[in-house]
Amino acid sequence: MPRNDPTDTGGLFIGRRPGTAPVRFRTPPERGDDRRRRTDGVLAGLVLVIEALLVLSVWGPQPVGWLWIGSQLDYRTGSVTLGIACAFFGLIATLILTLMVATRLDGLWQLLRRAAGHDQREGMLGRIFVVTAVVAAAGFTAWFLLLEGPGSSLAPR
Repeated sequence: MPRNDPTDTGGLFIGRRPGTAPVRFRTPPERGDDRRRRTDGVLAGLVLVIEALLVLSVWGPQPVGWLWIGSQLDYRTGSVTLGIACAFFGLIATLILTLMVATRLDGLWQLLRRAAGHDQREGMLGRIFVVTAVVAAAGFTAWFLLLEGPGSSLAPR
């Protein structure tokens, strides 16, 4: 009698979780030739660059665009509340859409890396967010301190 009988283990499942058995193919999958793997590697790099640019847009162009739209709405309607609400909810909506697209691009990148012959188990989306946040913070700091700056109180412009 196996030791994983539910009456013997108090109803607890002991052993491998359902659906985690090793994958067994009837016929082993065909590996692509070198040219195909190089093509998949180049496509994976292209997808990664697009994903990084998309995530980088979260830190600059999207907020600035929605602030501009909100300011135009405020100017045309005379309602500051409407302009702020439009900018806020529009920004949240585009951030969610950007995250959805970036997640799908990350999955595509993983598939292309596997097709290129790499043992790719994790995506790059988390790392891309960290790197783009650092790049955006450095860019904003440089802009604020070097170009615009808080300015001197002794010599106003």
